[in-house]
Amino acid sequence: MGTLSVERAFGSSAVSYGTSVFPSATRELARWRARAEAIPDASLRGLARDALVKRGNMQGAALFAVLAPRGARARVARALVAFQAAYNYLDTLAEQRSDDPVGNGRQLHLALLDALDPRAARGDYYALHPQREDGGYLLDMLDTARACLSALPSYALVAPSARVAAGRIVDFQSLNHGERRGSHEGLELWARAHTPADSDLRWWETAAAAGSSLGVHVLIGLAAQPELDSRRLRAIDRAYFPSIGALHSLLDSLVDVAEDERDGQRNLLSYYASPEQAAARMGSIAERARAEARALGGGHRHEMILTAMAAHYLSTPEASAPGVSAITARVIDAAGPLARPAQSLLGAARLAARHVPARIARANDLPARIARAKG
Repeated sequence: MGTLSVERAFGSSAVSYGTSVFPSATRELARWRARAEAIPDASLRGLARDALVKRGNMQGAALFAVLAPRGARARVARALVAFQAAYNYLDTLAEQRSDDPVGNGRQLHLALLDALDPRAARGDYYALHPQREDGGYLLDMLDTARACLSALPSYALVAPSARVAAGRIVDFQSLNHGERRGSHEGLELWARAHTPADSDLRWWETAAAAGSSLGVHVLIGLAAQPELDSRRLRAIDRAYFPSIGALHSLLDSLVDVAEDERDGQRNLLSYYASPEQAAARMGSIAERARAEARALGGGHRHEMILTAMAAHYLSTPEASAPGVSAITARVIDAAGPLARPAQSLLGAARLAARHVPARIARANDLPARIARAKG
C-alpha cells in the first residue's frame, strides 16, 4: 500500500475513532472512575484509582473498535475498555506484597480468562491476596465485558484464540510479578519454550509479546464482523503474537525504565547488552510488525493501529530520556512514514493537556484578582 493510501486510511480511522469510539470510551472511563470510588476497602480503592490513571492504554484499547461495523462500535468499545481496565487493575494488585507472589499473580489474572467466557463460573480471584473487599468492582468489569462479547456475531469463533492470548497474559504476569525484584528464571524457561522457531526473538522479547493485550483487543474488534473466516483468524494470531505484541510491551517497558530503576524492579530492556543493541533489535521488531500488519486483510487499519500505538509511547517525555532516545529514534524510523507526524501531534497534545489545569486554576482565580486590582 502506498503512502497516500496509508494516509487516507489513517485519516478515515481517526475520524471513525473520534466520532464513534472516543465518546463511548470516555463515558466508560468516567463510569469506572465513579465505580472505583465506591470500593469499600481504602487500599483497594486507592489501587483502583491508580490503575485508572493510565487512560492512554484504555483509550488505545478502544481504538480496536474501528475494526467493527459502525453500529457495533459502542458495544465493542465498552468491552475493550472493561477488559483493559481489569488488566490494569489486576496488574496493580499483583505488584503489591504477597506471601505467594507467583500464585497470587496467577489467581488474580485468571479473571481475564473469565472475562472472555460468558459461560464461565466466577472464580475467587482474591483468594491469595491480602485484601478482597472491592464491593464487586472486579466482577462488574468482567460482567460488562462478558455481556458485550456475548452479543457480538462472531465471538464464538474468536473466543478460543482470545482465551489463548489471555492465557499467555496470565503466565507472563504470574512469573513476571513473582520474580520482578530478582531473577527471571521461571519467565525465561517459559518464554524459551513458547518462542516460535521462525521468529528470531530473544526470550525476553517473547515474554514481552505474551504480556501484551493487543492480541485480545484485535479479536474483540473483529468479533463484531458478521463474516469472519478461520484462515483470516490464524493470520491475525500470527501477526499479533509475537511481533506486534512484542513491540507493544517493549515500548511500554521503555517508558517505564526510570520508574522501574527507582523502584528496584527489573525491566525487560535491561536484558539487552547496550542501548545500541536495544535500538537495533526493537527497530527490527517494528519493521517486522509493520510488514505483518500490512499483509493482513484490511491491513491499512492494522497498520494505522500499530502506528498510533508506537506514537503514543514514543511521544511521552520518558521516551526522550538520554538512555532510551536512540531506541525511540530507531523505532520511529521503522514504524512507517506517519509515525513521526503522529508522534509530534501526540506530543503537542500531551504538552497542551499539562497546561489545562493551570489555565483552569487561573480562570477560577480571576474574580479574586479583579477584586484585588479594584481594591
